[in-house]
Amino acid sequence: MNGRWVGGNLVTLLINGEAFFPRVFECIAAAEREVLLETFILFEDKVGLALQAALLTAARRGVQIDVTIDGYGSPDLSPAFISALTQAGVRVHVFDPSPRLWGYRTNVFRRMHRKIVVIDGTRAFVGGINYSADHLADFGPTAKQDYSVEIEGPLVTQIQDYAMTQLLIAQRQPPSLRHRLFGRAPEVPQDNTLPAAGTAEALLVTRDNREHRSDIERHYRIAIRGARHRIIIANAYFFPGYRLLRQLRRAARRGVDVNLILQGEPDMPIVKIAAGLLYHHLLEAGVKIYEYQERPLHGKVALTDDEWSTVGSSNLDPLSLSLNLEANVIIKDRAFNRGLGEHLELLIQKSCKQILLRDVAETGIWVSLRSFFVFHLLRRYPAWFGWLPAHTPRLTPAEKLMTEAGSDHVNEGQVS
Repeated sequence: MNGRWVGGNLVTLLINGEAFFPRVFECIAAAEREVLLETFILFEDKVGLALQAALLTAARRGVQIDVTIDGYGSPDLSPAFISALTQAGVRVHVFDPSPRLWGYRTNVFRRMHRKIVVIDGTRAFVGGINYSADHLADFGPTAKQDYSVEIEGPLVTQIQDYAMTQLLIAQRQPPSLRHRLFGRAPEVPQDNTLPAAGTAEALLVTRDNREHRSDIERHYRIAIRGARHRIIIANAYFFPGYRLLRQLRRAARRGVDVNLILQGEPDMPIVKIAAGLLYHHLLEAGVKIYEYQERPLHGKVALTDDEWSTVGSSNLDPLSLSLNLEANVIIKDRAFNRGLGEHLELLIQKSCKQILLRDVAETGIWVSLRSFFVFHLLRRYPAWFGWLPAHTPRLTPAEKLMTEAGSDHVNEGQVS
């Protein structure tokens, strides 16, 4: 599925939950045949309940619905929440549920981190926004800044096929059983290509632990290497591998305006500490670093020059680049690039603090030792993380976990 560009797409940027949630819920509630939804986090708050209501509205009309949630990211859904969905016919799948060990969750690695929705095989959403109230501004100072895209056009068919295939793989079902799992075939044109809805070329790029271990990072490096006048990357968790850092430094040194928007008010302090270890290395090469100050930055977006952009679920850190299951959309479209660029430039001007080289200037043996450590860690961590178990991911029906748990929360908090 990775690697095939398709034209004729209309891609719309959705900023934060205020734009994303109403649009997704409206489309789900109006679905006629099929809804495929994957998410890392689903909480039983006002957003999760609104999603549940939209799914129930569609399911009661006979729409086929498959919802996949991550067993680590969504730990506290009640049996009542799950039962309402399953009794209406929604198939709720849990990715790699695991029991707790001494009260702690055990499946910390190999998370299903994708955020994908496909509706009726004609419309898709891909991005970084989870289904939780902390993606809305009224949540308060810790509300997240984040992004998704709505897609119409031929790429939707690829995204739909990908989402269906992942269900089959994770349930360890042969393709011959596809009709038993999904009922009637999706009603798309006979050539399996939707009509053009816009002018954007686009590509679905995913990361897994089998055949596509480094595809998302590779596309970032290709775009950075080919940039001629500007790069803007806004990423929540920034600690990439050595090769990507090297491309950023080389771009800045050949005169490209390289801008990083990183967390200034992080949801986890370690995020800022880790990124800070890289500041001197990047700044001395001419990379500009801005820390977003208004609230936690959860976005995973980037652009180069006047055409290339990406929006998705993948951070630029060891978890996303070496362990998690991720999905990004890459877009070649001048209008989309311009709109995203204007938004990010406004963030830089109004909501960010620029970090200058003098702010991180240090000398002494500690700096040398730290630089040596970080340099070699960044060179080696993709290989080191690759040694961790890469089992075939499994999905478990939520009803089965509810039966096995027999407690107030499904599988002692591991079902979401």
